[in-house]
Amino acid sequence: MTAKVIDGKAFAAKVRAQVTEHVARLAEQNGIQPGLAVVLVGEDPASKVYVKNKHASTIEVGMASFEHRLDASTGEAELLALIDQLNADPKVHGILVQLPLPAHLNSELVINRIAPAKDVDGFHISNVGLLGTGQKSMVPCTPLGCLMMLRDHHGSLAGLNAVVVGRSNIVGKPMAQLLLGDSCTVTIAHSRTKDLAEVCKRADILVAAVGRPEMVTGDMVKPGATVIDVGINRIERDGKNKLVGDVHYESAAAVAGAITPVPGGVGPMTIACLLANTLTACCRANGLEEPKGLTA
Repeated sequence: MTAKVIDGKAFAAKVRAQVTEHVARLAEQNGIQPGLAVVLVGEDPASKVYVKNKHASTIEVGMASFEHRLDASTGEAELLALIDQLNADPKVHGILVQLPLPAHLNSELVINRIAPAKDVDGFHISNVGLLGTGQKSMVPCTPLGCLMMLRDHHGSLAGLNAVVVGRSNIVGKPMAQLLLGDSCTVTIAHSRTKDLAEVCKRADILVAAVGRPEMVTGDMVKPGATVIDVGINRIERDGKNKLVGDVHYESAAAVAGAITPVPGGVGPMTIACLLANTLTACCRANGLEEPKGLTA
Protein backbone atom coordinates (compact mmCIF):
# COMPACT_ATOMS: atom_id res chain seq x y z
CA MET A 1 0.00 0.00 0.00
CA THR A 2 1.22 3.51 -0.81
CA ALA A 3 -0.49 6.26 1.13
CA LYS A 4 -2.28 9.16 -0.48
CA VAL A 5 -0.30 12.32 0.24
CA ILE A 6 -2.43 15.02 1.86
CA ASP A 7 -1.05 18.19 0.27
CA GLY A 8 -1.23 20.86 2.98
CA LYS A 9 0.28 23.50 0.71
CA ALA A 10 -2.49 23.09 -1.87
CA PHE A 11 -5.19 22.89 0.80
CA ALA A 12 -3.86 26.05 2.50
CA ALA A 13 -4.02 27.85 -0.86
CA LYS A 14 -7.72 26.91 -1.09
CA VAL A 15 -8.36 28.22 2.42
CA ARG A 16 -6.58 31.51 1.65
CA ALA A 17 -8.65 31.84 -1.55
CA GLN A 18 -11.86 31.39 0.47
CA VAL A 19 -10.69 33.98 2.98
CA THR A 20 -9.76 36.43 0.20
CA GLU A 21 -13.18 36.06 -1.40
CA HIS A 22 -14.99 36.59 1.92
CA VAL A 23 -12.82 39.61 2.83
CA ALA A 24 -13.62 41.22 -0.54
CA ARG A 25 -17.33 40.61 0.03
CA LEU A 26 -17.16 42.18 3.50
CA ALA A 27 -15.57 45.30 2.02
CA GLU A 28 -18.08 45.54 -0.81
CA GLN A 29 -21.26 44.79 1.12
CA ASN A 30 -20.47 46.08 4.62
CA GLY A 31 -17.51 48.45 4.27
CA ILE A 32 -15.54 46.36 6.77
CA GLN A 33 -11.90 45.26 6.61
CA PRO A 34 -10.69 42.57 9.03
CA GLY A 35 -7.53 43.60 10.87
CA LEU A 36 -4.80 41.47 12.45
CA ALA A 37 -2.30 42.89 14.95
CA VAL A 38 0.93 40.95 15.54
CA VAL A 39 3.21 41.82 18.46
CA LEU A 40 6.85 40.75 18.37
CA VAL A 41 9.08 41.29 21.41
CA GLY A 42 12.80 40.86 20.87
CA GLU A 43 14.99 39.63 18.03
CA ASP A 44 14.42 35.86 17.93
CA PRO A 45 15.37 34.96 14.31
CA ALA A 46 12.65 32.31 13.81
CA SER A 47 9.99 34.62 15.29
CA LYS A 48 11.04 37.44 12.96
CA VAL A 49 10.59 35.14 9.95
CA TYR A 50 7.15 34.00 11.20
CA VAL A 51 6.01 37.59 11.74
CA LYS A 52 7.23 38.63 8.29
CA ASN A 53 5.31 35.73 6.68
CA LYS A 54 2.16 36.52 8.68
CA HIS A 55 2.32 40.18 7.61
CA ALA A 56 2.71 39.25 3.93
CA SER A 57 -0.13 36.69 4.08
CA THR A 58 -2.45 39.14 5.84
CA ILE A 59 -1.93 41.81 3.17
CA GLU A 60 -2.28 39.22 0.40
CA VAL A 61 -5.85 38.27 1.43
CA GLY A 62 -6.93 41.92 1.70
CA MET A 63 -6.82 42.33 5.48
CA ALA A 64 -5.25 45.18 7.43
CA SER A 65 -1.96 44.25 9.11
CA PHE A 66 -0.77 46.04 12.26
CA GLU A 67 2.78 45.14 13.28
CA HIS A 68 4.23 46.08 16.65
CA ARG A 69 7.93 45.30 17.14
CA LEU A 70 9.17 45.89 20.66
CA ASP A 71 12.67 45.79 22.11
CA ALA A 72 13.71 42.65 24.00
CA SER A 73 13.99 44.72 27.18
CA THR A 74 10.34 45.82 27.01
CA GLY A 75 8.71 45.61 30.44
CA GLU A 76 5.51 43.76 31.28
CA ALA A 77 3.54 46.92 32.00
CA GLU A 78 4.39 48.38 28.57
CA LEU A 79 3.44 45.19 26.76
CA LEU A 80 0.16 44.84 28.66
CA ALA A 81 -0.67 48.49 27.93
CA LEU A 82 -0.19 47.83 24.20
CA ILE A 83 -2.51 44.81 24.39
CA ASP A 84 -5.12 46.93 26.18
CA GLN A 85 -4.85 49.49 23.39
CA LEU A 86 -5.33 46.81 20.72
CA ASN A 87 -8.26 45.28 22.63
CA ALA A 88 -9.99 48.67 22.47
CA ASP A 89 -9.22 49.35 18.80
CA PRO A 90 -12.27 48.57 16.60
CA LYS A 91 -10.03 48.20 13.53
CA VAL A 92 -8.23 45.28 15.15
CA HIS A 93 -10.21 42.02 15.11
CA GLY A 94 -7.37 39.62 15.86
CA ILE A 95 -4.37 39.93 18.19
CA LEU A 96 -1.39 37.59 18.16
CA VAL A 97 1.59 37.90 20.49
CA GLN A 98 4.46 35.95 18.92
CA LEU A 99 5.89 33.28 21.21
CA PRO A 100 8.31 32.61 22.78
CA LEU A 101 8.54 35.84 24.76
CA PRO A 102 11.77 36.93 26.48
CA ALA A 103 12.30 35.11 29.78
CA HIS A 104 11.45 38.10 31.99
CA LEU A 105 7.88 38.25 30.61
CA ASN A 106 5.05 36.04 31.90
CA SER A 107 3.56 34.43 28.77
CA GLU A 108 0.37 33.25 30.51
CA LEU A 109 -0.31 36.71 31.92
CA VAL A 110 0.26 38.31 28.51
CA ILE A 111 -1.89 35.82 26.57
CA ASN A 112 -4.74 36.09 29.05
CA ARG A 113 -4.70 39.90 28.71
CA ILE A 114 -5.86 39.57 25.09
CA ALA A 115 -9.64 39.94 24.72
CA PRO A 116 -10.93 36.36 24.17
CA ALA A 117 -12.91 37.43 21.09
CA LYS A 118 -9.67 38.75 19.51
CA ASP A 119 -7.50 35.82 20.61
CA VAL A 120 -6.93 34.34 17.13
CA ASP A 121 -4.31 31.90 18.49
CA GLY A 122 -7.01 30.35 20.71
CA PHE A 123 -4.68 30.26 23.75
CA HIS A 124 -6.70 32.43 26.20
CA ILE A 125 -7.98 30.39 29.14
CA SER A 126 -11.57 31.39 28.27
CA ASN A 127 -11.23 29.96 24.77
CA VAL A 128 -9.60 26.81 26.17
CA GLY A 129 -12.60 26.38 28.49
CA LEU A 130 -15.15 27.09 25.76
CA LEU A 131 -13.54 24.57 23.43
CA GLY A 132 -13.37 21.99 26.21
CA THR A 133 -17.09 22.34 26.91
CA GLY A 134 -18.12 22.28 23.25
CA GLN A 135 -19.04 25.95 23.00
CA LYS A 136 -18.21 28.52 20.32
CA SER A 137 -14.60 29.64 20.75
CA MET A 138 -11.49 30.77 18.95
CA VAL A 139 -9.64 27.53 18.09
CA PRO A 140 -5.83 27.14 17.96
CA CYS A 141 -4.67 27.37 14.35
CA THR A 142 -2.66 24.17 13.96
CA PRO A 143 -5.33 21.78 15.33
CA LEU A 144 -7.98 23.63 13.30
CA GLY A 145 -5.91 23.08 10.15
CA CYS A 146 -5.57 19.37 10.96
CA LEU A 147 -9.34 19.09 11.47
CA MET A 148 -10.05 20.80 8.14
CA MET A 149 -7.78 18.37 6.29
CA LEU A 150 -9.30 15.36 8.06
CA ARG A 151 -12.85 16.48 7.23
CA ASP A 152 -11.85 17.04 3.62
CA HIS A 153 -10.32 13.56 3.35
CA HIS A 154 -12.90 11.55 5.31
CA GLY A 155 -16.10 13.58 5.11
CA SER A 156 -17.67 12.50 8.40
CA LEU A 157 -15.28 11.57 11.24
CA ALA A 158 -18.06 10.11 13.40
CA GLY A 159 -17.20 6.81 15.04
CA LEU A 160 -13.56 6.72 13.96
CA ASN A 161 -10.87 5.83 16.50
CA ALA A 162 -8.42 8.71 16.85
CA VAL A 163 -5.12 8.68 18.73
CA VAL A 164 -3.32 11.95 19.43
CA VAL A 165 0.32 11.43 20.41
CA GLY A 166 1.22 14.56 22.39
CA ARG A 167 -0.46 16.48 25.20
CA SER A 168 0.61 20.09 24.70
CA ASN A 169 -1.81 22.96 25.28
CA ILE A 170 -1.08 24.25 21.78
CA VAL A 171 -1.76 21.11 19.74
CA GLY A 172 -2.38 17.82 21.58
CA LYS A 173 -5.16 18.80 23.98
CA PRO A 174 -7.16 21.05 21.61
CA MET A 175 -6.76 18.48 18.81
CA ALA A 176 -8.34 15.85 21.05
CA GLN A 177 -11.23 18.21 21.91
CA LEU A 178 -11.87 18.96 18.22
CA LEU A 179 -11.91 15.26 17.33
CA LEU A 180 -14.32 14.60 20.21
CA GLY A 181 -16.49 17.39 18.86
CA ASP A 182 -16.66 15.53 15.53
CA SER A 183 -17.72 12.33 17.36
CA CYS A 184 -14.45 10.41 17.20
CA THR A 185 -13.44 8.01 19.96
CA VAL A 186 -10.30 9.73 21.22
CA THR A 187 -7.19 8.57 23.06
CA ILE A 188 -4.45 10.98 24.12
CA ALA A 189 -1.09 9.24 24.24
CA HIS A 190 2.43 10.58 24.88
CA SER A 191 6.05 9.57 25.29
CA ARG A 192 5.34 7.77 28.58
CA THR A 193 2.31 5.82 27.38
CA LYS A 194 2.70 2.09 28.03
CA ASP A 195 2.60 -0.02 24.86
CA LEU A 196 2.50 3.14 22.75
CA ALA A 197 2.89 1.16 19.52
CA GLU A 198 -0.19 -0.94 20.31
CA VAL A 199 -2.22 2.14 21.22
CA CYS A 200 -1.27 3.80 17.92
CA LYS A 201 -2.09 0.68 15.88
CA ARG A 202 -5.74 0.92 16.95
CA ALA A 203 -6.11 4.36 15.36
CA ASP A 204 -8.08 5.11 12.21
CA ILE A 205 -6.72 8.66 12.62
CA LEU A 206 -3.24 9.05 14.09
CA VAL A 207 -2.06 12.58 14.94
CA ALA A 208 1.62 12.88 15.90
CA ALA A 209 2.42 16.03 17.87
CA VAL A 210 5.01 14.88 20.38
CA GLY A 211 8.05 16.90 19.28
CA ARG A 212 10.41 13.95 18.76
CA PRO A 213 11.92 13.34 15.32
CA GLU A 214 10.52 10.29 13.53
CA MET A 215 9.23 8.74 16.77
CA VAL A 216 6.17 7.19 15.09
CA THR A 217 7.25 4.43 12.72
CA GLY A 218 5.40 2.32 10.19
CA ASP A 219 5.02 -0.63 12.56
CA MET A 220 2.95 1.66 14.83
CA VAL A 221 0.44 2.50 12.08
CA LYS A 222 -2.77 0.59 11.38
CA PRO A 223 -3.02 -0.40 7.69
CA GLY A 224 -5.12 2.21 5.89
CA ALA A 225 -5.02 4.76 8.74
CA THR A 226 -4.81 8.51 8.15
CA VAL A 227 -1.60 9.92 9.62
CA ILE A 228 -1.34 13.64 10.44
CA ASP A 229 2.24 14.67 11.25
CA VAL A 230 2.37 17.96 13.18
CA GLY A 231 6.06 17.70 14.06
CA ILE A 232 8.78 19.96 12.65
CA ASN A 233 12.28 18.88 13.65
CA ARG A 234 15.70 19.71 12.24
CA ILE A 235 18.19 16.83 12.24
CA GLU A 236 21.61 16.11 10.78
CA ARG A 237 21.57 13.27 8.23
CA ASP A 238 24.28 12.34 5.75
CA GLY A 239 26.08 15.55 6.63
CA LYS A 240 23.04 17.67 5.76
CA ASN A 241 20.52 19.60 7.80
CA LYS A 242 17.12 18.03 7.17
CA LEU A 243 13.55 18.87 8.17
CA VAL A 244 11.58 15.85 9.41
CA GLY A 245 8.33 15.28 11.28
CA ASP A 246 7.42 13.22 14.31
CA VAL A 247 6.59 10.36 11.91
CA HIS A 248 9.13 8.26 10.00
CA TYR A 249 7.60 9.14 6.65
CA GLU A 250 8.85 6.33 4.42
CA SER A 251 7.84 3.46 6.70
CA ALA A 252 4.50 5.04 7.67
CA ALA A 253 3.58 5.91 4.08
CA ALA A 254 4.02 2.25 3.11
CA VAL A 255 1.23 1.26 5.55
CA ALA A 256 -1.09 4.26 5.91
CA GLY A 257 -4.03 5.11 3.69
CA ALA A 258 -3.20 8.83 3.75
CA ILE A 259 -0.41 10.89 5.27
CA THR A 260 0.77 14.50 5.55
CA PRO A 261 4.39 15.14 4.52
CA VAL A 262 6.95 17.32 6.32
CA PRO A 263 7.45 19.91 5.00
CA GLY A 264 4.31 20.76 3.02
CA GLY A 265 1.69 19.14 5.23
CA VAL A 266 0.32 20.71 8.40
CA GLY A 267 2.73 23.68 8.41
CA PRO A 268 1.15 25.75 5.61
CA MET A 269 -2.28 25.34 7.24
CA THR A 270 -1.26 27.19 10.40
CA ILE A 271 -1.01 30.66 8.83
CA ALA A 272 -4.04 29.93 6.60
CA CYS A 273 -6.08 29.17 9.73
CA LEU A 274 -4.76 32.29 11.47
CA LEU A 275 -6.27 34.29 8.60
CA ALA A 276 -9.48 32.25 8.81
CA ASN A 277 -9.69 32.92 12.56
CA THR A 278 -9.19 36.66 12.02
CA LEU A 279 -12.02 36.66 9.48
CA THR A 280 -14.23 34.69 11.88
CA ALA A 281 -13.47 37.14 14.72
CA CYS A 282 -14.35 40.08 12.46
CA CYS A 283 -17.68 38.51 11.44
CA ARG A 284 -18.57 37.75 15.07
CA ALA A 285 -17.64 41.27 16.19
CA ASN A 286 -19.98 42.74 13.57
CA GLY A 287 -22.85 40.27 14.03
CA LEU A 288 -22.37 38.83 10.54
CA GLU A 289 -22.63 35.25 9.31
CA GLU A 290 -19.43 33.30 9.87
CA PRO A 291 -17.58 31.89 6.86
CA LYS A 292 -18.63 28.32 6.13
CA GLY A 293 -15.98 25.61 6.26
CA LEU A 294 -13.41 27.80 7.99
CA THR A 295 -14.40 27.15 11.61
CA ALA A 296 -14.60 24.14 13.89
